[in-house]
Amino acid sequence: MATVASPNVIKERKPDLLSGTPRAHALDRWIFVVQAVFFLVLVLAGFIPDAIGMVAAANAGLRPPLPMILHVHAVVMGSFLLLLLSQSVLMATGRCELHRRVGVAAFVLVPVLVVVGLMLAPTIYREFWSFAQSAPPEVQEKLQFRIRMLDDILLMQIRIGILFPLFMGIALAARKENAGLHKRMIFLATAMPMPAAIDRMHWLPNTIPASAIGTDLYIVASVAPLFIWDVVRNRRVHEAYWIWLAISLPFCLVVYSLWNTPWWFATAPRIMGVG
Repeated sequence: MATVASPNVIKERKPDLLSGTPRAHALDRWIFVVQAVFFLVLVLAGFIPDAIGMVAAANAGLRPPLPMILHVHAVVMGSFLLLLLSQSVLMATGRCELHRRVGVAAFVLVPVLVVVGLMLAPTIYREFWSFAQSAPPEVQEKLQFRIRMLDDILLMQIRIGILFPLFMGIALAARKENAGLHKRMIFLATAMPMPAAIDRMHWLPNTIPASAIGTDLYIVASVAPLFIWDVVRNRRVHEAYWIWLAISLPFCLVVYSLWNTPWWFATAPRIMGVG
């Protein structure tokens, strides 16, 4: 007896409305330039007003003079962000071979940036500590509050010192085998030190000094242009974001658990070699 086969129902995934259009291909190339420019805007918006304020405070005797390592850090970080922007523009304009040659600079800039960052944190901390010991009584209370903030900020600096080179290492290791992971992880790694700029935007609502949750939400928001485009364009969350989240989350939990605790306030000065 003949049988009647069931109709084969195929459910096709709804195509991206932009798929295959010139506008989509242009956005695929230029969204990384947009993200690089966004990082630059964040850094300039955070550091320029703060730098002016720091110079004024140092001249007024309300804080120690700005150390040379701070200027070195500014130059190296600025160079890295300009490299990120130039690399994004090179890929957006199709100059892939030049992108690969220029990208070698990252193998120098990234280690230098990490080393300078590791030197900067204890330098700033020790200068504030020493300055607080000899400051006038009316200034000491403010300086003690500042040192407590530096204790907590040290938790985020340690996290940055571990995760930034780790994510950059993942990105650089993937540059030949997985271009999608490579370029996204470069930007996700760059988002890790963004709190240095974001926390200087005092007009932004934040949970500091009570907790670091607000700052971490801003880190997520700092990659919003790239993430939103990825989800809209590809209709999925790229593996780079899952890797970033899976590695970052345990470090976030450690920061939250130690933040503002007496044990950490006693431990941080010892780590910095004072107290």
